[in-house]
Amino acid sequence: MTMTSLLPSAGDGNCYYILTEDCAYGSKYFQAGNMCFCSERSYLHNFSDDRPPACFLKVIMLDDSSTVTINVEILQPVREETAAFLLAISSHKERLNYFLERLSLEAALRAVLGQKVMVEVERQHFPGIIRYIGSIYKNTSAVLSPFFFGVELQGEGENRGRSDGSYHGTEYFKCKRNCGIFLPFSRVQFSPVLDDDYAKQKPKPDTEEVVPVKVGDAVSFYVDEVLTKGIAMAVYREGKQWFVKVCPEEEGTTDIFREIPMDSVVKESLQSLFSPFESDMGLGHPNQMKREISESGEECESGNSSLEVNSMVQITLDKGNQVSGIIRWLGYLPQIKQKMAGVELDEDKGVTAGEWLGKYYFRCAPKRGLFVKLQSCQPDVRFQCSRNSDLIDYREQEVLPQVLESFPPLRNEAAVRVLRGRMKGIQGHCNSCYMDAALFSLFSCTSVLDSMLFKPFLLCDRNVQSILRDEIVNPLRKTGFVRARSVMHLREQLTEKGQCSSFTNAEKDPEEFLNLIMHQILGIEPLLKLQSGGQEQDCYCHQIFMDKQEDLVVPHVQQLVEHSFLSSDLKLVEIPSCFIIQMPRFGKEYKMFSKIIPSLELDITDLLLDSPRECCVCGDIATLECSECFKDKVFAATGLKQFCSSCSRQVHSHYRRKTHKPTRLHVPEEFQSRSPRGSQQVPREKMELFAVLCIETSHYVSFVKYGPENEHWMFFDSMADRHGDENGFNIPMVTLCPEVAKYLDLPLAVLALEQPRDMDGVAKRLFCDAYMYMYQSKKMALYK
Repeated sequence: MTMTSLLPSAGDGNCYYILTEDCAYGSKYFQAGNMCFCSERSYLHNFSDDRPPACFLKVIMLDDSSTVTINVEILQPVREETAAFLLAISSHKERLNYFLERLSLEAALRAVLGQKVMVEVERQHFPGIIRYIGSIYKNTSAVLSPFFFGVELQGEGENRGRSDGSYHGTEYFKCKRNCGIFLPFSRVQFSPVLDDDYAKQKPKPDTEEVVPVKVGDAVSFYVDEVLTKGIAMAVYREGKQWFVKVCPEEEGTTDIFREIPMDSVVKESLQSLFSPFESDMGLGHPNQMKREISESGEECESGNSSLEVNSMVQITLDKGNQVSGIIRWLGYLPQIKQKMAGVELDEDKGVTAGEWLGKYYFRCAPKRGLFVKLQSCQPDVRFQCSRNSDLIDYREQEVLPQVLESFPPLRNEAAVRVLRGRMKGIQGHCNSCYMDAALFSLFSCTSVLDSMLFKPFLLCDRNVQSILRDEIVNPLRKTGFVRARSVMHLREQLTEKGQCSSFTNAEKDPEEFLNLIMHQILGIEPLLKLQSGGQEQDCYCHQIFMDKQEDLVVPHVQQLVEHSFLSSDLKLVEIPSCFIIQMPRFGKEYKMFSKIIPSLELDITDLLLDSPRECCVCGDIATLECSECFKDKVFAATGLKQFCSSCSRQVHSHYRRKTHKPTRLHVPEEFQSRSPRGSQQVPREKMELFAVLCIETSHYVSFVKYGPENEHWMFFDSMADRHGDENGFNIPMVTLCPEVAKYLDLPLAVLALEQPRDMDGVAKRLFCDAYMYMYQSKKMALYK
């Protein structure tokens, strides 16, 4: 994030921000979703041109007016009106989700008085009309007041409100008694803003040319004193200012976007719009400008008739710059006459998450989606040959049912509705449980490795990738069930492509499958970049190796990972998006520990190379690390052993530790300045547990977390009922296991004393049979 990007336009001299991660400062703890501000003067003082770039910013929290210093990496700037709408949502987590999702927030910013909406009242939805937008706290000294929507309920919603348009004695609009209600935008479903609604809010212009434009209108505007023409792709409001997102035509068939203030845009006639575009399409002669729009569309489509959904394409943007992606949707958008393509890009160079004017036509990560004219798409030359060979492979094999749409991972109620039950999950067959459990864990309820399904890796085998995506992951997310023959289709391809000829029938381990498909076949970048002894090494899973520790009877995952990294002198070069960890064990029969306690959050701050760390004694910035102290029982509960200079001298003055040789740590420049003890807070980097693979008597099962709470766990067994269906195939089953929360909520000391035989439900398997833990970056989880 550049420092200048932290400065939103702030008419009143304040810059507003939202926290995207949890943050601790002194004794205070602020959840992600909290909001804060600083004065524009303070911001400019911190990031002036004559000073080195700052990594921290002093801000004032809007909730309690406390002044704190926060890492700029977790601050996202917001405009004042946007901040006011977000502030009306009391739940920090919900507030952040709406900020990241953007769709509802942008609809709220575009909303106008008189607009028809649906509102949520006591978990039911009723029609209404917006009568007021703004603050309802008039006698407050707060820097920023929350903005609410005052809605007059209609139809079935009458008499379900709480006022007549007044709040605390102040009248904001008039309606019948109990027909008015004030709500945050999160409880309002907005209908599209019509041009008539906008016209009611804005006085008529003096000339006929300068009028509010619609999506699809031809417009003119000036860029560096040069008259430029283009087409309006979106119309939206930021605060009191209206903007038009324009695709200029000077790039021919390219698609770039400029955001122009409404007052700087002049509406053109349709005749002037199509003449330059037709010239770019090779129509040439001016007399051909009278060609019908439909004919023009057919002309441009015919050149790319081979393109279809899931085609790999390249698009030229911004005067010759090219991006590549996958077509996720084809068709016609409202008020656009030409055939359009919805493309998911390989990079964050898009403008959407798959929505157009409030409606989703496909779904992808934010800033990865782009709607362009189909004529702007060209087949990706890197994959034309492989695509033809893929088609031949499919014709030679059994035709399997495919789901060509892409579906997002299942979360919360959707996960329960789609996945729970008998004959749900992935059907096991012929020793496939290692693969079934791994695939269900990685793709059912998270998108952390969805790049495996779409990204055109240089070594990617498109046939294996399409089977994984279209025959396994998408059916799992759509219907909750994958037949054994689909997995067998993948196993046959792995046998053909890999070094081993037994993937179709033999027992394997999950790591063997993951290494083969990620490294040798799809060729994705390693998930982990490690450094040991100055040498970097890459891998996809981390295997914990350790000697038997007599004093470590019931460890938790955090302890095991820290011990493994310290004893092997390992450091993470960068924060991984996905961290897959194999527990210490010897073969499938012998387990080093009879019980391992899952760490729902894995703190990797002290595992990162050149990351600031806290002294394990006083909490100040650590400058020394001692591997010998790790074995000292006195420090057994404090994690990795790092100390500030003062505490290190004190600790190593003891006769038992005088022979220790602490090593010096790299301290980032911003943490080197002298400050009061404990006043500098080290930002913590944490990953969240999303799945656990377990094994008992050579059979793999998995636990998957499908929601934010501890009770949101489901248990998957691909062979729950062996040979149970009418054809002799196994019946897979997915069951909810809220009993897991009962034990996860216990203090570690109490949980360590729990007897496995007395545990409820399937909880024993989670604690006693864990084979592989899967963690994802909390940043990735927020955006996915």
